[in-house]
Amino acid sequence: MQRLSAQPNGTGAGAAKRSFLASNPVMRRLNKVDEYDAVNYATYGGIAAKVAFFLLFTVAGIVLELVLANRLTTGTLFSFDIKGFEVSLYMGEAIALFASVILAIVFQLLAFFVKASTPVTGSLYCVTQGYFIAFLLFKVLKGYEYLGLLALAITMTIILVMALLYVKGIIRVTKKFKMVMVTLFATSIVVSLLMLLGSFIPFTRPLVAMLTQNLGLSIGFSVLFIIIAALFLICDFDTIDRVVKNRLPKKYEWMAAFGLAFTVVWLYLKVLDLLLTILGGNKK
Repeated sequence: MQRLSAQPNGTGAGAAKRSFLASNPVMRRLNKVDEYDAVNYATYGGIAAKVAFFLLFTVAGIVLELVLANRLTTGTLFSFDIKGFEVSLYMGEAIALFASVILAIVFQLLAFFVKASTPVTGSLYCVTQGYFIAFLLFKVLKGYEYLGLLALAITMTIILVMALLYVKGIIRVTKKFKMVMVTLFATSIVVSLLMLLGSFIPFTRPLVAMLTQNLGLSIGFSVLFIIIAALFLICDFDTIDRVVKNRLPKKYEWMAAFGLAFTVVWLYLKVLDLLLTILGGNKK
């Protein structure tokens, strides 16, 4: 085994500096790695296997929600509306859902910033996301569960199209591309935060309610997030390319795999949200 202080092909610190706007924190950290292993290095096959590993834990989260469904029907039953869908939850189910959201944030941060924990915390994060997906499918979209398969088909199509565009060189990850990405992402986050804050201010609350109930605007935001997630895939593919071609140690396969799995799950949730918004709007 040989470890050197600079990456081959002239892509050491310079490449890291040029890549500081990569898609997500995991990929940014990988772009800053300044070492390689001449023997036991990362491979595309190893990363693909680990992506499948993380996504299987997302499926496990869906199964977990189904297993616990009848065991959490305790406490008060209350109902609320989500995008035109009437949702009923027992207190036990609500607590479990809230816990999954909080744990998702914790596991996500740990997987991002404590790289040694990524195999475990990344897997647990995927379980929480699977649990939330099951909530959307079997509690919110009750009677329309087939939309989960439609969302999966759309997500897979987007991934294949973006992979083809990347492999053929039709879309290249340049500094300008990354700047556009960051601008789109930052704008959507700022608008979302302003909407959230406005919902708590009495003076702006009616305006926020009017905007959030506007079907066209809701669909527009969902489409915007899908576009951003799809473009993030291009950045993830580019970073994985760097990991393999620069022969980073095999341990970095876990970070690269989680970065891509994170984007894939996010994309799926955004596609599912779009379908939910369209169907909910037609029901009103």
